[in-house]
Amino acid sequence: MRYEGLLQGKAVMITGASSGIGAAAARLFAEEGADVVLMARREEQLTALAKEIAEAGGRALAVAGDVTVPGDVERVVSATVAAYGRLDGAFNNAGWGTAGTPLHETDDEVFDRVVDVNVRGVWNCLKHQIGAMLDSGSGGSIVNTASVAGVLSTGATAPYIAAKHAVIGLTKAAADEYGEKGIRVNSLVVGSTLTELMQQVLDEIPALHEPFVGRSAQKRMADPTEIAQAAAWLLSGRASFVTGAAMPVDGGWTAK
Repeated sequence: MRYEGLLQGKAVMITGASSGIGAAAARLFAEEGADVVLMARREEQLTALAKEIAEAGGRALAVAGDVTVPGDVERVVSATVAAYGRLDGAFNNAGWGTAGTPLHETDDEVFDRVVDVNVRGVWNCLKHQIGAMLDSGSGGSIVNTASVAGVLSTGATAPYIAAKHAVIGLTKAAADEYGEKGIRVNSLVVGSTLTELMQQVLDEIPALHEPFVGRSAQKRMADPTEIAQAAAWLLSGRASFVTGAAMPVDGGWTAK
C-alpha cells in the first residue's frame, strides 16, 4: 500500500524526529506519501518510530545523529540520497532551550548550547541539504522551525530569542540566494506547542502555563500535528510561490 497526498513520492529529511513536532511530522509526512528519513540523537526512539511508520504502510529510514556535528548531518543527507535517489525536502526542526533564567544569570555554557543547536544546527543542515538539492538539479523545499520568539521578545530566555531570530535570518538569506535554483526555504513562527519539552518546562515552572496559553488568540496550545500540517504544506508543490516566509503557526499570538 502506498499513500496518496501532499508529499507523494518526495524524499524528506526530518531533524528532531524522535519526539514532539518532529515525530508528528514523520507520521504525517509518511501519511502524505513521503519517504521520510528521521534524524535525532536518540536512536532507540527513531528506530521505533520508523518501524511504526513501516507497519502503517509508509517508508522510513532512521539515522541517528546530532545536528550540531557537520559530519553527522552530511551522513544523514548522504543516507537519504543513497536510499531514495535524491533529497526533495527537509524539515529542520531540532531545537533546544531553557526557561526562567535572566540574561545576566545565564551560564555561558547554556548560551553556547542554545545557539549551537538552534542556529549552527540549522546552518549545518542547510549547507548539506542545499548541496544535495543542487546536485540533483530538481530543486527542493526546506522548512526551518523558528518561533514566536524569533519575532518578539516573548519572555523566553535571551539566548533562545536571539537564536530563533537568527533562524529566520538564515531562512531569508537562503531563500534569496537559491530561489533561482528552484529551492524554496521558509520558516515556521511556532507558538506554544504541547511537546515533551514543553511539558518538562511546565512541570518545572507551572506559572508559565497561563502566559503560554493566554497570549494566543485561541487560548490554547497547539498539538504537534498542527505544526506538522503547516510544514507539510510548505514542503509541497501547493506552496510553489512561497519562499523566504516566516509563517505564523501560533494561534494568533503575533496577530496582536
